[in-house]
Amino acid sequence: MSRRRPGQLETEIMTVLGAGDRPMTPGEVRDRLEPSGELSYSTVVTTLTRLYEKGSASRHRDGRAFRYGAPHGPAALVADRMTRLLSDEADRASVLRRFVGNLDAKDEQLLRDLLNE
Repeated sequence: MSRRRPGQLETEIMTVLGAGDRPMTPGEVRDRLEPSGELSYSTVVTTLTRLYEKGSASRHRDGRAFRYGAPHGPAALVADRMTRLLSDEADRASVLRRFVGNLDAKDEQLLRDLLNE
C-alpha cells in the first residue's frame, strides 16, 4: 500500500460514506476501503472521529459501536479545507487571484457562472 497524500484518506472515507445506503461502522468503512485489511482499524476510527469533530460526518451510537454518515459528501470536505486554508492567509486577494489564474478555462467559466447565480 503506498502512502496517501495529506487529506486523501479523509476524502476516500467521505466517498465511501456518501456511496453507502446507510451509516456505516468503522469496520464497514475499512472493509470497503481496503478489503485486504492493510489499513488499520484504528486509523479509520481516528479519521472518522476527526471528520465528525469537524462537522463533516454525522455519527450516532448503534449498540457498542458508532455509525457514521456523510451528510454533505466529499465536495463539502474539500470546500471546508479550502476555506480553512484561505482563512489562514492575510492577503486573501492574492491567493484567490492565483487560484483563479491556475484554473483551466472550463473551471474558470464554471466559477463565473456560480458567482453570477
